[in-house]
Amino acid sequence: MAYQNIIAEHEDHLGFITIERPKKLNALNKATIEELSDAFKVLEADSDIRAIIITGSGEKAFVAGADISEFSDFDVQEGKELAEKGQTMLFDLVSELSTPVIAAVNGFALGGGLELAMACHIRVSSENARMGLPEVSLGLIPGYGGTQRLTQLVGKGKALEMITTGGMISAEDALKWGLVNYVVPQEQLMDFCEKLGDNIAKNSPNAIKAAIKAVNANVKESVDGFKVEIEEFGNCFGTKDFEEGTTAFLEKRKPNF
Repeated sequence: MAYQNIIAEHEDHLGFITIERPKKLNALNKATIEELSDAFKVLEADSDIRAIIITGSGEKAFVAGADISEFSDFDVQEGKELAEKGQTMLFDLVSELSTPVIAAVNGFALGGGLELAMACHIRVSSENARMGLPEVSLGLIPGYGGTQRLTQLVGKGKALEMITTGGMISAEDALKWGLVNYVVPQEQLMDFCEKLGDNIAKNSPNAIKAAIKAVNANVKESVDGFKVEIEEFGNCFGTKDFEEGTTAFLEKRKPNF
C-alpha cells in the first residue's frame, strides 16, 4: 500500500502503520488522517491480520499534535465539522475496529496524537514518551474524543488536570494513572508490541471481535453493556472458533484459529 504520509505493511499476522512526517514531528493533517483511515480499513479487511501496531517515525514523536496551520482561520461551523469529520473518519473508526490496535507511543504524544493513542485498544509507551492535551493554550479543547476517552481511562479529576493545565506527563505517570498499559525502553518498544500482537494472534478472532464490542458498550450512553455481553457471548457458540477452541481443549492441544 503506497501513501504519502504513512507507511502501511503487514508481516505474518500483524499489520504495521507508521506515520511518516518526521519534519512535522508526525503531526496530523487532513491528508494524513485520510490515509490512516484508509490504511486501517484495508488492514481490517484482511482476515489474516490479527492485530495492528501503529507508531510514529523516529524516536522524537508518536504524533506531536494536529497541523494547526490547516484550521487557524476556521469559524464556529468549520470547527464543528472538523471535529465531527475527524472523529468519524479516524478516531471512532479505530476504537470500533474489530482487529485490536496497539499504539507504540514513542516520544511526544500531544493533542491529536494522544487522542489517536487513546482511541487504540492497547497503549505501550517508551520510557522517553511525553503525553498531554495542550489545546487550551490555543483557546481550544480536545476535539477528537480526548475529553471523553481520557476521562474513561484516568478518571474525571486527572483528566481535568491534564486538560486545564495543558501540561505534559511522563511515561511513568501515564502508567501510574492507567493511561498506558506498559512502559518499556525505547529500543524494546516495537519488539514488545510485536510480542503482544503475537499473543493476541493466538486467540479466536471472532471472540476478540465480540470482546471489543462488549467492552466498548460499557462507555456508550443508553447502551446496556451487560446485555451486549450476553448477546455476544451467545453468538460465540455459533462460530467455528468455538468449535475449534473447545475441541482443542478437550483433545489437550493448542487451537488452530
